[in-house]
Amino acid sequence: MKDFWDIRYAGPDYVYGTAPNAYLRAHHALYRPGQKVLSVADGEGRNGVWLASRGLDVTSVDYSEHALAKAQSLAQLQGVTIETVLADVCQWQWPQAAYDHVVAIYLHVPPEQRPRLHRGLIDALKPGGTLLLEAFGPEQLDYDSGGPDDLDMLYSGVMLREDFADAEIMELAELVVELDEGPGHQGLGAVTRALIRRPE
Repeated sequence: MKDFWDIRYAGPDYVYGTAPNAYLRAHHALYRPGQKVLSVADGEGRNGVWLASRGLDVTSVDYSEHALAKAQSLAQLQGVTIETVLADVCQWQWPQAAYDHVVAIYLHVPPEQRPRLHRGLIDALKPGGTLLLEAFGPEQLDYDSGGPDDLDMLYSGVMLREDFADAEIMELAELVVELDEGPGHQGLGAVTRALIRRPE
């Protein structure tokens, strides 16, 4: 899988564009200067760099060296600084209670790896911190705008309620949206969106 992403990100173009994800951008009021944010599977940095441009202290994690190099280039181009970490988030030693926010956009993993991953997303938050998550839902198999073609790797609202039963789900929606995220995500797509808070 790492080879797949290294090949995908090896070219000069930004596969998913350089603008932030629409769901993340819609929650701009959450993200305040000086806060610490972890952007997980951040790819070429479009979300992490946008957060840094808002004055946040950003750690961007991905397991493609090509992606992280492009993230640093994008940050330099936009005059901001991000910390990049090369890691497989399914094997990573997660930071504990270190971040005000965690962002996970289109982070799809096999179902046997998902519980540990989701536990890590919450554990990385400070008490009261928020996780913003967007992933493709099961109906994405009806569309050709991106995402895994394996039903087991797609995210339903029921699954998120189970995985994050110990956290506070502030928003949860399954909907079809128009995607415009570089050449990688174009056209109608079925997405599952959630805003989840770690209890105080």
